[in-house]
Amino acid sequence: MSTYDPKSLHADDFINHEEIMDTLEYAKKNKNNFALIDEILNKAKPVRSGGVLSCKGLTHREAAVLLECDDPEKIRQMIELAEEIKQEFYGNRIVLFAPLYLSNYCVNGCLYCPYHLKNKTIPRKKLTQDEIRAEVIALQDMGHKRLAIEAGEDPINNPIEYILESIKTIYDIKHKNGAIRRINVNIAATSVEEYKMLHDAEIGTYILFQETYDRKGYEELHPTGPKSNYEYHTEAMDRAMQGGIDDVGLGVLFGLEKYKYEFVGLLMHAEHLEAVHGVGPHTISVPRVKKADDIDPSAFEGGIDDEIFTKIIACIRIAVPYTGMIISTRESEDVRKKALAMGISQISGGSRTSVGGYTEDERPHDTEQFDVSDQRSLDEVIDWLIDLGYIPSFCTACYREGRTGDRFMSLCKSGQISNCCHPNALMTLTEYMMDYASPSVKEKGMALIRSELENIPNVQVRGVAKLHIEEIMNNGKRDFRF
Repeated sequence: MSTYDPKSLHADDFINHEEIMDTLEYAKKNKNNFALIDEILNKAKPVRSGGVLSCKGLTHREAAVLLECDDPEKIRQMIELAEEIKQEFYGNRIVLFAPLYLSNYCVNGCLYCPYHLKNKTIPRKKLTQDEIRAEVIALQDMGHKRLAIEAGEDPINNPIEYILESIKTIYDIKHKNGAIRRINVNIAATSVEEYKMLHDAEIGTYILFQETYDRKGYEELHPTGPKSNYEYHTEAMDRAMQGGIDDVGLGVLFGLEKYKYEFVGLLMHAEHLEAVHGVGPHTISVPRVKKADDIDPSAFEGGIDDEIFTKIIACIRIAVPYTGMIISTRESEDVRKKALAMGISQISGGSRTSVGGYTEDERPHDTEQFDVSDQRSLDEVIDWLIDLGYIPSFCTACYREGRTGDRFMSLCKSGQISNCCHPNALMTLTEYMMDYASPSVKEKGMALIRSELENIPNVQVRGVAKLHIEEIMNNGKRDFRF
């Protein structure tokens, strides 16, 4: 039997089953211990002193107590605290991105994904470099600056050389005023050597979903293929960081297994990264299992409703206040609206989850990895965000200015990152308004920009931002950043 040790590099030590079970039992015993819950909530409250933000977050055990509590008044307090923390760290900015599926060839047997090897009904497709160029130009014509590339695990069809060539192709494309400025990568667990190659290719965040932290459930859900190796998959983020990748993104696929177990495992993984590398996850994603080609979500026993789902988001935001939180177009407009207030800081817009989907006039469904619930265009999503009081942001400045890893975290945890993020969001939104927005959205967007410029607290930064925005609007300049 392994012993819980967040500093260990062995999966069964830092994601320790006995520790998770003990935590869940502790949470159940204390779900109505309101004195303890008040103490936990008070610990998590953000405090500013001398302009510096202090927000301690929570341990996995403390956060589990909040998730277990079902008292309506305490839940209300949790949601209010999550909203306060989100505002302190990320303000009203929402970063936008799009997924780009390169290939759905895959040798794994994952029971929740239509790309699994035994699925003979889904057409298999791998983009050529010319097809990638066409997809990227279509994404640039929407206004996107940040992509997350996706590919199935297949050493013959999708080797690391193909991924690296594709990254170079994407970065090299300059179309009108468009350019992809940050490529995040979501591909299978690999070696330190290959992570070094991805680092040298100047990727942004390396993203890998655990799917489930329960070893038994993991092995049942991954009966065949290289992904069936629980240790290799769970220890991937350590290898990525050893390979020089500063920013990594965690996530579980909620709905496969018991959500409380997954919640605790996810926070233990975040604590492990902090303990070993001094840097927690740059992002945490919260996907839910969705219907796809031959996948029926009701076949899994871990399904969760919208109320539990949004409570999970709020509790993650309280526990890991500094992390970026991502929600995709798997979720409906209504769910995404609720999630934005509670903690989400990044969303996809105008997404297509099929291989080669962006160049098609009609949304193709035959190669989709999952059904897209929010099928609005990017312009419609931006219009919606503005109406909700958010600043849509296409900022990639931190990554390109070297503010990654511990450098980003030190700025984020102290609350100083907003001095860069707020003006960068406004400048990139101005680019979108000038180059891509529909007339009605442009009118709304420019009014928002003028208003939000006055909310930049630093007078000097505000003045420079105004000058840059004038240059973008009147002189065709692009890509200013703080």
